[in-house]
Amino acid sequence: MIAQAAALLAAYVIGSFPTAYLVGKANGVDLRTVGSGNLGATNVFRTLGWRWGLLVYLVDGLKGAFPVVWLPSAIGMATGWPWGVVFGLLAIVGHVRPVFLMGRGGGKGVATASGVFVALTPVPALCAIVGFVIVVAMTRYVSLGSLVGAVVLPVALLLQQRAVTPLVLVSAAVGAFVFWTHRENIGRLRRGEERRVGRTSSPTTGGRA
Repeated sequence: MIAQAAALLAAYVIGSFPTAYLVGKANGVDLRTVGSGNLGATNVFRTLGWRWGLLVYLVDGLKGAFPVVWLPSAIGMATGWPWGVVFGLLAIVGHVRPVFLMGRGGGKGVATASGVFVALTPVPALCAIVGFVIVVAMTRYVSLGSLVGAVVLPVALLLQQRAVTPLVLVSAAVGAFVFWTHRENIGRLRRGEERRVGRTSSPTTGGRA
């Protein structure tokens, strides 16, 4: 029980690693005060450029994949259901509500969730990522791509497993959570006010992400 409790805490702490915040500080910017104020890859991309944005996305994805793959074996449990899923969900919570930032100012969970599901179920996760890329390439709305990916994932997983399994339900719940974290973006999309990628905000001018 002690090992399991320690692993649960570790998953949350790993997810809490403030990648975007540290990248911003390394560049002399507090990303909580520029752009959207969100500590996610999109705000990094707009504020600091695609290289830093890609780095943040990859590290945030690893924050989700690492607890799924490593923590269950560290405590003698099988990867996948249920422990891998539990650790992955805690990593997502840590990303959105990071302990290192007093539970505030995290990202929206998309990159970390993609890492979780790439580790748990690679093919449906890659389908969701492809859907994300296609929508962003066509519309230049990262938020819309994230929402489409959140829908594609449980559908692709359902088609793969051919049954409403617990993992399908978890993926649907995570998709709903992504919609909740993007509720302001959804409002801006409806009003035609959402910003598109390719228009980088300077650290002094700000903008929405």
